Amino acid sequence: MKTFETGGRGDVETRGRLFFFVHTSIRPHLHTLHQRRLPARRYGLALLLMLGTLGGCGYYSFTGATIPSNLNTIAIPLVEDRSLSPLTTLDERLTEALINRFVRQTRLSLQTNEDEADAVLTVSIDRYQNAPTAVTGDERATRNRVTLTVSVRYFDRTQDQELLRRSFSSFEDYDPLEGGLEAEEQAAEAALENIADDIFTAATSNW
Repeated sequence: MKTFETGGRGDVETRGRLFFFVHTSIRPHLHTLHQRRLPARRYGLALLLMLGTLGGCGYYSFTGATIPSNLNTIAIPLVEDRSLSPLTTLDERLTEALINRFVRQTRLSLQTNEDEADAVLTVSIDRYQNAPTAVTGDERATRNRVTLTVSVRYFDRTQDQELLRRSFSSFEDYDPLEGGLEAEEQAAEAALENIADDIFTAATSNW
């Protein structure tokens, strides 16, 4: 991958070389598009797709996700729930949320065998907390907060390189008096969706 530094007189020359490189790279394609007389919108879309192929360092999707070009498959094992949560399906829900993002929103294919996958995403739910945030005069909780903390490891097996290792946390409030256990489940699920978004963003935005 080529990198271009900015600042000073050299920056002007660098930008000029970069413009010349891009212009000469896409000029033959522009001629082809002109001959085909594509409509303006299709012409612009085709040009964007061509520009996306010039970098050669990664795959760029319209979701903003960047996948290294050496990665084609990913394994996402069932999330391990190490928390003491009373909810028994948190592991399945977070696993499904991650698959929806990494597989359905990128070009990565799901590989069920970790030893054959290009990348492996391993996640565990480490902490589940449900605590009141507001109480009435008779010490009854009127608002509760569900907080979830998970650990993530994203590993590139083709390069034997760890791409991401960190913790993520999110919370959601609910009314325990009106919603009960169902409201708690909905709050936990909302927190998991937020965490899945954060994991996806962190894993696909560092290239």
